[in-house]
Amino acid sequence: DRVWASVAKCLNCVIAAVDKLQEGGNSKQEPAPELQLADVITSHNPGDWKEQLCPLVGRLKDCVMEVVEKAKRAMTFVLLQEAACSTPQGFLLQQRRDVVFSQALAALACGFVMKLYAGLQDKNFLRQLHLVGLVAQFESLLSTYSEEIGMLEDMEVGISDLQKVIFTITEAKTDKLSELQPSVWGRRDHFTVEVPLPQVIFQTLPEEMKEGKPLRVYPVLFNVGINEQQTIAERFGDISLQERINQRNFELLEAYYKTLSEKVPLECLPCFQTRTNIKELLETLGQNVVTKKRKNVEILWTAGTICRRLNGIRFTSCKSAKDRTSMSVTLEQCALLRDEHQLSKDSFVQALDCMRSRLTQGD
Repeated sequence: DRVWASVAKCLNCVIAAVDKLQEGGNSKQEPAPELQLADVITSHNPGDWKEQLCPLVGRLKDCVMEVVEKAKRAMTFVLLQEAACSTPQGFLLQQRRDVVFSQALAALACGFVMKLYAGLQDKNFLRQLHLVGLVAQFESLLSTYSEEIGMLEDMEVGISDLQKVIFTITEAKTDKLSELQPSVWGRRDHFTVEVPLPQVIFQTLPEEMKEGKPLRVYPVLFNVGINEQQTIAERFGDISLQERINQRNFELLEAYYKTLSEKVPLECLPCFQTRTNIKELLETLGQNVVTKKRKNVEILWTAGTICRRLNGIRFTSCKSAKDRTSMSVTLEQCALLRDEHQLSKDSFVQALDCMRSRLTQGD
């Protein structure tokens, strides 16, 4: 190649010039022990060396820069060829991501509106909402095996993309149902959900919210596979995806708690019959996340408890949001009745059976 040949010639010229200068210097001096190149240079007038070598080094530098530029152009050409081949795949991936995000956003908007209406009379909740925002915990029961691992990967990305969403509260023009529907606008890198409220309710909000202050939501995802396919994955497969998701989202939940405790007095959070400290619950969750244990549902129980303590929004899902989801939700409801509303232990199983047979649809 011509360019590389030029580099080689320039380098040979520099080497030859150094050898010539070194020989010329040695011939003018008495015989002495063999000197290193650095010693020869420093023992002679530096001006002579600089005068003769600078043009050669300059040409060498120019040739090397030409090689670098040619390599850059070649790599750009290769990358463009690869991009041309992967463009259809990239389009399909973006389309898939958009579909997943739209479903996650619909669930989040629904949960936010329900939580907002439930807490309109709670000044502490409204204070937390506009000062920090709400945590939205997604509880997943997907296995890390077969097709469900792809669903979990979709869910991880879709819920992570919810970090780009903010909410604003507006005053509805009328009290008609059509005027109270949330609306979404924005682009892929930023979405805003406007939630209109009736005029009477809107006037009771804090000034910051009435002025349109953006309200943040902090989405977190915890997954524990619980079906027979998860048993196969734990014995013969790979559960690193689940471990990574739980570890990463534990860190996000911990960061949210730190921000909340700095801006809002913890006394403003809802009170429960069980008095376990949130910090202790986070420590327990952190330990469970790193513990190698099969089907460690303690992760889900602890994460759900923390979310409720933090005034958050909770979602539960599995492959079809049917069997595993209904089992989890009914068990959680009965546990809340037992822990917070004095449901006797003797009636626990009876209440659970009643909920599962009459209050949920298995098909």
